[in-house]
Amino acid sequence: MDAGGHVNNSRFFTYFEEARVDWLGATLDGPLFVDSGPVLAEASCDFKQPLVHPATLVIDVHATLPGTSSLKNIYDAALKDSGERVAVGTAVLVWVDVETGEPVPVPDLNLQ
Repeated sequence: MDAGGHVNNSRFFTYFEEARVDWLGATLDGPLFVDSGPVLAEASCDFKQPLVHPATLVIDVHATLPGTSSLKNIYDAALKDSGERVAVGTAVLVWVDVETGEPVPVPDLNLQ
């Protein structure tokens, strides 16, 4: 919590990261970081209202159609009880070769 009694805004990036890891596990057809994996290239958050403890969030994760080596995640964070939106975030993920660090094509994703 921050000095104002709200959940600190930096926590939202952790919430989005946790949601992203779950989303990747559900959409990829194989393990991460065997040959390649995503690295975070950009992240943002638009805070809609303060989040006060205790609260339970539901974070929906969506993705844009992948480019050659990247895709964009969109996060919609809402209160579980009321459905009120508290934040919207985005992240750009770039797939890289684990040995060279060079960008590689995004693997097949189950985006349905």
